[in-house]
Amino acid sequence: MFAVVVTFKIKAGMINEFMPLMLENAQASLRDEPACHQFDVCTDAAQPDSVFLYEIYSDLAGFDAHRQTPHFKKFDAAVSQMIESKDVRTFARVHQ
Repeated sequence: MFAVVVTFKIKAGMINEFMPLMLENAQASLRDEPACHQFDVCTDAAQPDSVFLYEIYSDLAGFDAHRQTPHFKKFDAAVSQMIESKDVRTFARVHQ
């Protein structure tokens, strides 16, 4: 498994425009991408302009494929001006 965690800081006043696009992207990922097993969109009431994503893919190739999908490219273009900062971290499962 391959985990991706993303933290967005959304520009002031843009969260209500950002969230429907984010949720649409997450739903399309789960529905249309066989390698996407989990895509959680999380918020914290104490940090109203922050959005945290937790995504699980079969492997790195699945995540790479995700970033090439039409729905991701549409989302990325639509929200690019709404994002103040974005931190993406990836983690590969350690096999024992």
